[in-house]
Amino acid sequence: MRLFWLFLAVPIIEIALFIQVGGLIGLWPTLAIVVLTAIIGTSLMRSQGAQAWREIQSSFGEMRDPTRPLAHGVMILMAGMLLLTPGFFTDTLGLLLLVPRVRDGVMRRIASRVTVTQMGGQMGGQYRPRPDDGTIDGEFTVADPDPQDSPDRSPELNPPGSSGWTRH
Repeated sequence: MRLFWLFLAVPIIEIALFIQVGGLIGLWPTLAIVVLTAIIGTSLMRSQGAQAWREIQSSFGEMRDPTRPLAHGVMILMAGMLLLTPGFFTDTLGLLLLVPRVRDGVMRRIASRVTVTQMGGQMGGQYRPRPDDGTIDGEFTVADPDPQDSPDRSPELNPPGSSGWTRH
């Protein structure tokens, strides 16, 4: 239900702001501001997005937790979508999301509502399986069976290249 109210409120806010700003400064300056914020925001989004991508790559390369750069990358992408949406309200939200401190605050707020659980896996270079995961550790080798070793693998029933699982 919150999403419904959000989709209803945002266009109403944008229309109200367009009317107010357009009444104060006129139609063409209002449209120029909207286009200018889209251009500036897009260039900021590109540069910050490239920086976030480099941080994501280095965190994977250095085996660090990629949560922060990934979250920042997603928020920069959202900022770009908001900046490309015409309007003063969405432009303001988009420009705010391009500020790293604002993104950190948003990330902290979201992280406070998320519960993270861990199942077995690689942690710090050591494998820590859950006690009840039923994992069986073992080794195997793949060997091609010799057709003469098996009495049911006659050449008539299983021609060369046949798996032996089906008989035609």
